[in-house]
Amino acid sequence: MTVEARVEAKICGLSTPETVDAAVRFGARYVGFVTFPKSPRHISTDTMRTLGARVPKDVTRVGLFVDPDDALLDDKLGSGALDLLQLHGRETPERVAAIRQRTGKPVMKVIKVAAAGDVEQGIKAYESVADRLMFDAAEGILPGGNGEPFDWATLSGRKIALPWFLAGGLTPENVAEAVRVTGARAVDVSSGVEETRGVKSIDRIRAFLDRVKAL
Repeated sequence: MTVEARVEAKICGLSTPETVDAAVRFGARYVGFVTFPKSPRHISTDTMRTLGARVPKDVTRVGLFVDPDDALLDDKLGSGALDLLQLHGRETPERVAAIRQRTGKPVMKVIKVAAAGDVEQGIKAYESVADRLMFDAAEGILPGGNGEPFDWATLSGRKIALPWFLAGGLTPENVAEAVRVTGARAVDVSSGVEETRGVKSIDRIRAFLDRVKAL
């Protein structure tokens, strides 16, 4: 199997050197840092700078934003710790395009899925302005990281032009089935590898990445 054929994984909501190192060591291709103050996974710009500096060049550093203004984007990008911007709010296609142009960074737009129609609608709205898409469960308490899956069958057999991630309620126990049903080539996890809300488990990070590597 070639590297391109493997399923890639992103560990999101990392906040400590130990968990960043574990994600890299066990094979994550993407690591995510949260910039949303209401999230238990939110980190400061200084922490982002410190953690981002630990990540090797072949691992993509992703900043999760929720309806960011330009000042917030400038502050976080000034850390030098981000390679890809994940937009997890209600950003319009026009705003996504503007952020992409203004920052010069690739952008991943998250599509919130509550019903099958949300998938098609999201693809149509954002496929021409984003570099990647992510399909996540519709909002719960937070815009993401709520640990709830959506109906994976809504993605089964779909042809999507952009590279895309599957998110929402993934765990070491269900990621293989999620990939089987959806055909996802990239998966994202946050709450599914936590000991308690906002606190990552190195053992569960390893278990999740081991499952993904076996696919």
